[in-house]
Amino acid sequence: MAKDNLYCGESGERLAQELLRQQGYRIVKCNYKTRLGEIDIIATDADTVCFVEVKTRRSDAFGNPSDSVHPLKQRQMAKVALGFLQERKLLHKRARFDVVSVKYAQDIPHLQLTKDAFELDERYTY
Repeated sequence: MAKDNLYCGESGERLAQELLRQQGYRIVKCNYKTRLGEIDIIATDADTVCFVEVKTRRSDAFGNPSDSVHPLKQRQMAKVALGFLQERKLLHKRARFDVVSVKYAQDIPHLQLTKDAFELDERYTY
């Protein structure tokens, strides 16, 4: 990944964390990695465990950032999320998948939080 893209992604994740805190989320873990993949932010929103994907773009050339959370990425996130819930013995808790889109326009970031961006499909967990 190019250095500029890495910086853009990291700054987007920091902004997303700030937005989530302002919305009342409690950050549990950032950049949770397993052999199956990574989840950018794991947080709680009241009694719900939230698995948050952050997508950052500097332009609309490739569409809305949240559009890149396609079914393959959703399936990967679901597997990693299930592993996290099992590892922490949290399978009894409610969980959801959120997306934070960060789009820069003239170097000004615009953030959009989409709660419950997609549902966990049972077939993703096998």
